[in-house]
Amino acid sequence: MTRDLMMSRRNVLASGLALGVSAFAPAVRASAPIKVAGIHASPVENAWNSVLHKALQDAAAEGVIEYVFSEGVSGTDYPRAMREYAEQGAKLIIGEAYAVEKQAREVAVDYPETSFVLGSSGKESGDNFGVFGTWNHDGAYLAGMLAGKMTKSNVVGSVGAMPIPEVNMLINAFAAGVKAVNPNAKHLVTFIGTFFDPPKAREAGLAQIDAGADILFGERIGTADAAKERNIKSVGSLIDYTPRYPDTVFANALWGFRPILSAAIADVAAGKPVGKDYTAFGLLREGGSDVAYVKGVAPAEAESAMEAKRAEIKSGAFEVPRITDEPK
Repeated sequence: MTRDLMMSRRNVLASGLALGVSAFAPAVRASAPIKVAGIHASPVENAWNSVLHKALQDAAAEGVIEYVFSEGVSGTDYPRAMREYAEQGAKLIIGEAYAVEKQAREVAVDYPETSFVLGSSGKESGDNFGVFGTWNHDGAYLAGMLAGKMTKSNVVGSVGAMPIPEVNMLINAFAAGVKAVNPNAKHLVTFIGTFFDPPKAREAGLAQIDAGADILFGERIGTADAAKERNIKSVGSLIDYTPRYPDTVFANALWGFRPILSAAIADVAAGKPVGKDYTAFGLLREGGSDVAYVKGVAPAEAESAMEAKRAEIKSGAFEVPRITDEPK
């Protein structure tokens, strides 16, 4: 099967997302590299962390930043890691506040000369604590439109980490895409209670298949293993899983961190406050996220309808619902 990603999006992270890079690169490169620390609660092989890690590595390779990082940092150790990097002279700290929202903001108050830009379900705080959301729900909705026309059992499943707003929004968007083209489809949801446990995600996926699901949305890494084992199709999230599962993962809701990172670096380099919400730089209409799919797996009419909806999202004519309630 020939793999043809829509609009030559095979390397979305190097093309569409590069728009976010070029827009900020001149301001960033006008000064010396900025010391940036990445604090990853999960191993950097975890999909979400791998997206951040790659963007940071690429910026370092280009001489934009000096990058150091820690991975697998527990919630109890996270504030300490933030303090240590601040005291070591990091000008910008990138990471995630989901498990330590209150403590992370307290650290930022203690280090006003350090900029913190963290993934968060909360709001920005002060001048030096910025936030960003992982909003690849546009791609999830579009992939759901394909899945809704592909399912033969009329049952699809989603395996997620835990019911926090961003994960809920992503799974709800996938379900909404399915329902938009197949109102009678049933949607199963399982949360594994952690951000990184591939075997547990696999088991959750297998249970959903046993319950009738013939397409799985893998918000968590490991879901596609269940789909591959049972010879059904799956949708990936954040990164492109199709090369790893060429006969299983037919679509991916991609997200790129580089536009968000470039915006934050530009602000730090210019001496501007980072106490803002950088989420919008990761939206499809800004080139920060997209859908990638293997052409010809879904029916041609499903692909055409999805492409038309994608154009509406990019133009602003249609906005994917942002539903943060826990999916049922």
